[in-house]
Amino acid sequence: MEDLVRLYNRSFTNDTVRNMGSLPHPTIQKFTVITVAVVGASRRFLSQITRHQNEVKFTSASLQYSNYSGEAGFVKPYEILTAPPAIQKLYERSCLSDMDCYEQLCKAGISHDSAGYVTPQGLRNILIISATPFEWKHIIGQRSCRRNTDEMRIVILNIWQDLYNLSPTLFLPEQTGPFCQREKCLEGKLSCGVPISKSLKPAEISLLDYPNLSGGIDL
Repeated sequence: MEDLVRLYNRSFTNDTVRNMGSLPHPTIQKFTVITVAVVGASRRFLSQITRHQNEVKFTSASLQYSNYSGEAGFVKPYEILTAPPAIQKLYERSCLSDMDCYEQLCKAGISHDSAGYVTPQGLRNILIISATPFEWKHIIGQRSCRRNTDEMRIVILNIWQDLYNLSPTLFLPEQTGPFCQREKCLEGKLSCGVPISKSLKPAEISLLDYPNLSGGIDL
């Protein structure tokens, strides 16, 4: 994909690429796919993002054969990350207790698959996502909306930032960002009522909404 973007940039002006991206018929944005590896997202994230099935392919480790014995990591949600230490410890104790139960079940002869049912939703996983540029724009537009979970938004905003770095013209905010940033909110009565400025890039949105992650995104 990087070679294709370089070819775009050499062969066409930025205005041309921008116009190609805004065409009402998106066929030209479906000629290739961009593959992204999401490392460390939670099981909850996996269950939400895999609802996107149009022009997108997901590959992850099989949960049935996964062995979480030892140093299994888990995501710390942003709201808990910014909560008082006592709340953070409460969450950590719960996750560690679940993993301790998992290991005890495995030692008792229970299969990894059956024992895995006690593991927390926050357990980290690896997910490979392959999608066309058009579908990436749809996913980003829907999942960077403020009505999504914090983890979903943080991951998607960082994916968008990587795609924007790859091609600022193809993935510019007015064609890629949350729907309220592109034109208008599509949530109707469920709207959060706080539209995102049309000029903000993904990293700027992350900094605005998640200032405690300015040093990184490791939840």
